[in-house]
Amino acid sequence: MKPRRPLPAPTPAAAATDPATLRVLLIDDGAHRVGLIRDELARQGHQVVGVVDSALAIHDCVVRLQPDVVIVDSDSPSRDTLEHLAAASASHPKPVVVFSEDAAHEPMRQALRAGVSAYVIAGLQPQRLTPVLQVAIARFEQERALRDELDAARTQLSDRKRIERAKGILMQQTGLAEDEAHARLRKLAMDRGERLAQVAQCVIDAHELLGPAGPR
Repeated sequence: MKPRRPLPAPTPAAAATDPATLRVLLIDDGAHRVGLIRDELARQGHQVVGVVDSALAIHDCVVRLQPDVVIVDSDSPSRDTLEHLAAASASHPKPVVVFSEDAAHEPMRQALRAGVSAYVIAGLQPQRLTPVLQVAIARFEQERALRDELDAARTQLSDRKRIERAKGILMQQTGLAEDEAHARLRKLAMDRGERLAQVAQCVIDAHELLGPAGPR
């Protein structure tokens, strides 16, 4: 099956006049209620950028259409749909809402692992679409902020380890004191216009290439 032809994207002027307008990608995963959802989204002022009825097309449509949020309408999320949602989330994460009639724990767990932001069971009430989307987007943004903080902390720790190792190499090879080795690295970084951790990595790389293994 091929994805249905996407609807035209809103013009920049239209998007600018109503900041509450959302670009929505609909995925028909067997429940066949996307017509109802599409009509209600349009009534509430949102823009449906496409309707997909093939799991194989999910990743391409997310990348190409750049929706603000993805809605999956399903009796129970299929394995193919969840796998392709996970692939799309890995490279182009978006808030995802699943409307499902399956209250079993395992499909819900698999959906959340695939990157779904909200899993709504037997709760497709058209008039509440906007609040559900807003909650999903808020949760998605919160989780993204937490991931960014974690990534920054990991990077900071990795940089600190590299700087400490580079200082150890300079101290061992030149007899510099720790503060002198640190000042040497900072001067090199300033002269090169690079981050301190980048210069530290250069020192480590040169040491491993030209000399015996230094402190780790």
